[in-house]
Amino acid sequence: MARSSVSKILRPQKQIVHNNIKPTLRRDPGPLSKDTLLIQKPRGRSVSLPKENIREATPVGFGQHIYVYNNIHTNQVVYSLTRHLNNKKSLAQIPFLGKKTVPAKLRKDMWLPLYLASFPTPFAGLEAYRKLREYRHLHETAYDLDTITEKYGERRGQLLPTKKRGKVLMNQKANSIADLAAVLLQQERGPSAKRLERAERRLKRVDGLRRVKGEGKVKQNPVDLGRELGGVEGVLVRWAHLEDAGFAEAWPAGVEHDILERSRYTIAFPTLEEGDGGGEARAP
Repeated sequence: MARSSVSKILRPQKQIVHNNIKPTLRRDPGPLSKDTLLIQKPRGRSVSLPKENIREATPVGFGQHIYVYNNIHTNQVVYSLTRHLNNKKSLAQIPFLGKKTVPAKLRKDMWLPLYLASFPTPFAGLEAYRKLREYRHLHETAYDLDTITEKYGERRGQLLPTKKRGKVLMNQKANSIADLAAVLLQQERGPSAKRLERAERRLKRVDGLRRVKGEGKVKQNPVDLGRELGGVEGVLVRWAHLEDAGFAEAWPAGVEHDILERSRYTIAFPTLEEGDGGGEARAP
């Protein structure tokens, strides 16, 4: 029985021919008549809405506003030049201070606005932004040993463990506010005489090139530091909590403080319109 079944399996099978199945050929429909209506996908642009129905905020200069976000659990601080956080660029600001000190991504329910600093000119805002980033980097990398030293208990005088050390160094809320006050005090005094002298030489050199080559031939446009960094008039700081301004010892007399109006989104700052300090806050 087993031998017959094996022989059937090994026996060559006959080729099965289906006489009833015929290949289908696509018939050429030929030229279309003139009355045929062809429905095609539109290739042009869509119809734009009337401008009176679009509500847009007045554009402001890039760098004129500094948006500062704070982590409500760790008090980490992130600086941004745009109203919304960029996940990749913001995470690049956070240094590695131990395990689980750098989040995988920014959560909207944990990063809330801390303050919004508005400057009269974009150059002044970019100058303050650069110094704030440098100061924050020093706080997290060039700190004193007293900052990470145990002050109580049996381990008094010894360095903190890695986990506690990371929590201490991540708390940059108070340092961020004190750094902003220090930057504004520097801008109130103005740039140094040596820096003003170098800027004046650049202005004279570019003016000479424009007289020789022509106005449109020279693309260099040096900044007049005396005019751009000549004080803090027009600087406005809006706080999510006004009592946070007390972390700084002193503020320049020309700086104005106000309460930051929260928008309907958790993480978003209010949009800005043209007004004092480069814009007024309003909820969208």
